[in-house]
Amino acid sequence: MLTRYHDCMDQRWLSTPVEVLPAVDVLDDQAIRLASGDYNAVVARADDPAALAARFAAAGARRIHLVDLDGVRSGQVRPSLVRRVADAAENAEIQASGGIRELEDGMALLEAGATRIVVGTAAFPDPSRWVDAFGVRLTVALDVLADRVRTAGWTVPGLGLADAIRRCMGSGVSQVLCTAIDRDGRLAGPDLELVARVASSGLHVLAAGGIRSPADVSAVARAGAEAAVVGRALLGTASPSR
Repeated sequence: MLTRYHDCMDQRWLSTPVEVLPAVDVLDDQAIRLASGDYNAVVARADDPAALAARFAAAGARRIHLVDLDGVRSGQVRPSLVRRVADAAENAEIQASGGIRELEDGMALLEAGATRIVVGTAAFPDPSRWVDAFGVRLTVALDVLADRVRTAGWTVPGLGLADAIRRCMGSGVSQVLCTAIDRDGRLAGPDLELVARVASSGLHVLAAGGIRSPADVSAVARAGAEAAVVGRALLGTASPSR
């Protein structure tokens, strides 16, 4: 049985050694959480992603990580969603992802109010054109399972992690979002070895996947992350629904 989201971004999350970015994942115009990216495993729901973003901003979040799960599947961006969430979040910056396949897609989301875009599938095998187009406004997603970076909504095994890191470094990527897929949405604890491995390359790392508590944020900070994306731990818990 699902539970509804509840607000639990208290001051403990705002006093961690590195910044916490609350995740707002959107499917069918509802804010939800999936277990390991499985669209058949919704573990929590909320009614309105814009309202949820507004509550996070009011609680003190400086940046919000917005994921358009419909865009992930369709390969089409929704600037209207980004605009609505950005307007609701007021002073909080929006980091937007989902469906970005062409440079024009990324520009459309920035024009809609995002301050940064996250590109996964389209960034490989060569992130260079994305770096050239967006510079510091670009984050490349390293969604990792079994030492491989997955693309197409985490369904397709792609480059080995070491190769993906080398390509990011060689292309001038400055920041990556490193997600441990097997832990994402499961409150299983972060993959500190993975975070440390990617951070040791010199890339700036946003850590995601499995973070349960402010103590976990402190742990990924010690592993080398400069910030953490937190989803289910801020949004309530439930048993997966299948």
